[in-house]
Amino acid sequence: MKRLAILGSTGSIGTQALEVVAAHPELFEVEVLTAHSNADLLIKQARRFTPNAVVITDESKYETVRSAIKDIPVKVFTGASALNDLVQWDTVDMVLGAILGFAGLSSILSAIDAGKQIALANKETLVVAGELVMQRATQKKVHIIPVDSEHSAIFQCLVGENLDKIEKIILTASGGPFLGRKQNFLVNVKASHALQHPNWNMGAKISIDSATLMNKGLEIIEAKWLFGLENNQVEVVIHPQSIIHSMVQFVDGSIKAQMGVPDMKLPIQYALAFPHRINNNFKRFSFKEVSKLSFEEPDMKTFRNLALAREALNLGGNAPCILNAANEVVVHAFLQNKAGFLEMSDMIEKTMAKVAPIAQPTLEDYLQSDREARIYAAEFVKKSQLSIY
Repeated sequence: MKRLAILGSTGSIGTQALEVVAAHPELFEVEVLTAHSNADLLIKQARRFTPNAVVITDESKYETVRSAIKDIPVKVFTGASALNDLVQWDTVDMVLGAILGFAGLSSILSAIDAGKQIALANKETLVVAGELVMQRATQKKVHIIPVDSEHSAIFQCLVGENLDKIEKIILTASGGPFLGRKQNFLVNVKASHALQHPNWNMGAKISIDSATLMNKGLEIIEAKWLFGLENNQVEVVIHPQSIIHSMVQFVDGSIKAQMGVPDMKLPIQYALAFPHRINNNFKRFSFKEVSKLSFEEPDMKTFRNLALAREALNLGGNAPCILNAANEVVVHAFLQNKAGFLEMSDMIEKTMAKVAPIAQPTLEDYLQSDREARIYAAEFVKKSQLSIY
């Protein structure tokens, strides 16, 4: 029985993780559930799984949650600091980090410091502070098992292999809803169009990142730290069918690929159950149903976020942190129709030029860089709005 703390239980990854848990009550037990502001769903989850504790980080929702579940033996906490405390409880065996964005970093570091095993869905943790996070994980002998479908694929391909025999890894990308489109089309697209991913069912922010290819850019940075690679050992290829989730090429030229239908529950289950594989009733891939598997190079001139992520990776230091913070701000603005699709890349690039580079940042440097980048990016969004009127 593995006792889980699911951080971000009301999001896309968190809800699917609970489906996995519900299907295997003999293997998993929910110890902690957390949400930011979705009190209604957190209440339903608390009643369904009766964890030891829940956290609602939005303090204005605390009384709502507490009152709604006062008749069941579930402790209720509030505030972001509560996350850092609860992940260190002795009754927690594994922490699933599914909080969206930079907000997930602190609790993951706290869990690592307590020696907890990590199932990591929050790619921004390694994008923002990959070197720091992996150093701490090594010191504490903590395994970080990726939940992202691409990184889970790489992880699965590397089981039983020596990391020093990797020649390169190849991350696959569907290309999103605008594959093949050029700037004259993209200048007019709205959030409702960008949210219509052809293969995956994801949250709003990740769907927009997929449409701009920023998601793949963040994954390049995550992969570098997760697997201890050089910058030039990570490639991206567009694979519209999303059947091959990623590949590893070894020094002898052999390539391993992990394949399956697009379903996030599979990498979630693999991470939670590792090192074991367990049965499920998920849909199986059939070669009879797919006529072809195709591949092409990404269009980095049109989808500039991928190039900006490469630039941040090569700059190193706090550059990926700045990239991520600016992206979170502009995606939020785009979802509110306050920024154009192509404008997002311009604003991210301008923000990267504004925040001072730090070659070897400390945790406080990362926090400060994140704050500064958000301020600059917000200013660029505001200027864009003023120019419209």
